[in-house]
Amino acid sequence: MVTSTDAGLDGSPYQQYLYAYPHKTSYRALRPRPPLHDVWREQSREALFLYLHVPFCEMRCGFCNLFTRANAPAEQVTAYLRQLRRQAEQVAEALGGSTGYARAAFGGGTPTHLTADELTELFDIATTTLGARLPGVPLSVETSPATATPDRLAVLAAYGTTRVSIGVQSFLDVEARAAGRPQRRDEVDAALAAIRDARVPVLNIDLIYGIDGQTADTWRQSLDAALAWRPEELYLYPLYVRPLTGLGRRAHARADWDAQRLALYRQAVETLGAAGYRQESMRQFRRADVPAPDGPDYCCQDDGMVGLGCGARSYTTALHYSFDYAVSVSQVRAVLDDYLARPADDFRYAEFGYHLDGTEQRRRWLLKSLLRVDGVDPDAYLARFGRPPGEDFPQLDRLVARGWATDGGLRLTPSGLARSDAVGPWLTSAEVQHAMAGYVPR
Repeated sequence: MVTSTDAGLDGSPYQQYLYAYPHKTSYRALRPRPPLHDVWREQSREALFLYLHVPFCEMRCGFCNLFTRANAPAEQVTAYLRQLRRQAEQVAEALGGSTGYARAAFGGGTPTHLTADELTELFDIATTTLGARLPGVPLSVETSPATATPDRLAVLAAYGTTRVSIGVQSFLDVEARAAGRPQRRDEVDAALAAIRDARVPVLNIDLIYGIDGQTADTWRQSLDAALAWRPEELYLYPLYVRPLTGLGRRAHARADWDAQRLALYRQAVETLGAAGYRQESMRQFRRADVPAPDGPDYCCQDDGMVGLGCGARSYTTALHYSFDYAVSVSQVRAVLDDYLARPADDFRYAEFGYHLDGTEQRRRWLLKSLLRVDGVDPDAYLARFGRPPGEDFPQLDRLVARGWATDGGLRLTPSGLARSDAVGPWLTSAEVQHAMAGYVPR
């Protein structure tokens, strides 16, 4: 049984984006390092998610706390791809020949920071070395206005990329600069036109709300500009100011910030709903006429993920693992240098991670479902864990009492969905919270 107080629910609705559980700051060095062959031995490997991480960008945005390096020298990019293939060879051997991939994604960083030839090499690693069917399974690739060029997009299209996600953040140049992302509107429009010309089935546009100087009117201008491209998906992110980021080094204290972000979020929900978009989560909106991705069945609650690259995470049922994590420029470079210097045999082992016992596995399953519009499927939970979710999480009734959930706390209401970034941390276990509190940002 999970225990929680209401303290987290009474605070800011913007506490932490829970896109994975447990959070990477709870990971610790695994000693002794478990061999990947043992880590994956009992895990089903027929329908995995493949993630390749490219830790390079043309610039470091002011809000970004991802593991990435800006303006890396060309020789380091070459060395990274060479080392990524070495890692892929070791991981493929550890997983064995029965491995199959049902989904794939290239993220970062900015994968399209690579040249067209380098992207072709990245795809060769995924297909030849790891055996992913591309084309053949849904593949999402992240890009940016400066790197979504026709030659790069032609490579993505040739390998059957089904989704391209572009971080625009704001269509107003002044707001983009305020978020620490200097860009020009004409560059953004040229990139979007190139993506449409490449005929990738799904275009996703990322936008941010809560930027200094942003108003309901300017937010509407960005929403309207995005909708003019009829993107199949939009992801809307509340701005967070995190330690060691560009914005984090500036003074940032606004008494009305929570209220402003919540008002802009509600404005977007109304605007996108009227434009024919179905809300899938607090952040994700999909055009109602766009079907769900077609491909082999994949369940993010149960199926594993294989991540390659120095900033990637991998998931099995009982262990989540990665390499070391850093945000500051100097520490990111140190971790990247360490990755590039490793002998190939090092990639046979898991390095940093978190072991999930049965209780944490139930909590992760619940959270990966609860924060979606459709909520928790009680029959699927019962089939997976042998008891109803309400027995493991009786405190979900508190969400019902606040009007933030229905169905015994298994499905968030619109008000609850708006507070996903408080509900997720509230349900985080004391053990994970303790580990996260012990992480020293660097």
